[in-house]
Amino acid sequence: MEPFPHKDFLLETEVAKHLYYEVAQDLPIIDYHCHLSPELIAENHRFRSITEIWLEGDHYKWRAMRANGVAERFCTGDASDWEKFEAWARTVPETVCNPLFHWSAMELKRPFGISTPLNPATAREVFDECNRQLQDGDLTTQSILRKFRVAVVCTTDDPADSLDAHRKLAGRTDPDTQVYPTWRPDKALAVTDVPAWNAYIDKLTGVANASISSWTELLAALESRHAAFHELGCRASDHGLDRMEAEPCTDAEAAAFFDKLRAGKPLRSGEATLFRSALIHRMALLDHSRGWAQQFHLGALRNTNSRQRRLQGPDTGFDSIGDFDQARPLQQFLDRLDSTDQLAKTIIYNVNPADNPVFATMIGNYQDGSIPGKMQWGSAWWFLDQLDGMEAQMRMLATMGLLSRLVGMVTDSRSFLSYPRHDYFRRLLCRILGEDVRRGLLPDDRALLGKVVADICFRNARDYFGFKLGKVAG
Repeated sequence: MEPFPHKDFLLETEVAKHLYYEVAQDLPIIDYHCHLSPELIAENHRFRSITEIWLEGDHYKWRAMRANGVAERFCTGDASDWEKFEAWARTVPETVCNPLFHWSAMELKRPFGISTPLNPATAREVFDECNRQLQDGDLTTQSILRKFRVAVVCTTDDPADSLDAHRKLAGRTDPDTQVYPTWRPDKALAVTDVPAWNAYIDKLTGVANASISSWTELLAALESRHAAFHELGCRASDHGLDRMEAEPCTDAEAAAFFDKLRAGKPLRSGEATLFRSALIHRMALLDHSRGWAQQFHLGALRNTNSRQRRLQGPDTGFDSIGDFDQARPLQQFLDRLDSTDQLAKTIIYNVNPADNPVFATMIGNYQDGSIPGKMQWGSAWWFLDQLDGMEAQMRMLATMGLLSRLVGMVTDSRSFLSYPRHDYFRRLLCRILGEDVRRGLLPDDRALLGKVVADICFRNARDYFGFKLGKVAG
């Protein structure tokens, strides 16, 4: 039986093969949104086993395992590394037609060179071989990034994080991969849990080395931390929101809401919306002032299983697509910033496919000619991060705007083995263009199409963010 995935996986036309092998395959990766640990990169961590690097923290795999009847002990619990891996090996054959089937095969192929299908019969062989390479080979965190030709990694960091790991990383001389923080201030907006919010503000007080006893002092502390992020190479923020919040709120109102929260009193629903609206707007102004790109991941219904949240904590795979109203508040938010010419470069992501036309057309309202593709509809996210979802996103963007200006793919992952997703995206992009040539919808102009592929896969992100690249980029 031919190994899977085979060499020409997804490359169904000669044009697609040319674009992939001659252009896309070896381009460096700019991973401008992920959840990798900067601490593990800074210490050049060596993983104890394939279970640690592949299964820990991967809620995609946990969801599949639970659906396959695997008990929680083998997902997030106290089972041994072998027991968890064996449970995943039993699940993989059941993921046929799920993107996990593709990703799992690709992640074993690179960097381990394993083409053996993972199933209960092969589990021990694959487990032992992966562990041998992790222990004896050149597969530390930094070397894995180098092998995948990752020129830039942007981790996800809270304003109250110390950034010690990033300072250590910034001190390296001519690294293969540059690693930068990304500003993710979601906890500053999480005012529904008043004790947790106050504990967070206390932590921010310590890190910012400043009193935070008023709305004005909160803004000053956030500005100080924003500057510290910028000094370490941060050029992007990121926000995970149900929906944009953009209700008018005066500084006097925001100050009163802040005082109420610090006194331990909950805000009413409308007050919380006003406070978050004010804070989101203020942070957007910070992004514009330093020339950053702001990213908004909108529409996920998170941590829906209350029993499992109590047992496992947040972000353990109990999320779904939400059906929030997106268009009007997003328009209000963007328009307020644009009206004062303070709208930063912006990337918006939706998780509900019903919102595709909304997001595809919204970015066109605020392109201003200042830079190519200033407003971006980001690559297909989360539940849409699969062949159908990515193709739908690219087709819609091409129809409503300029696919050629897309800033490419992100892993949005906690795993160092997720970089084959960039290869997945690149193969699909080449397939789409090759298929359109076959159908007579595009000319067989290899120079034109090759430029589009290189731009989407690498050059657009390089130019959009302006990062200093690691030396793997040449």
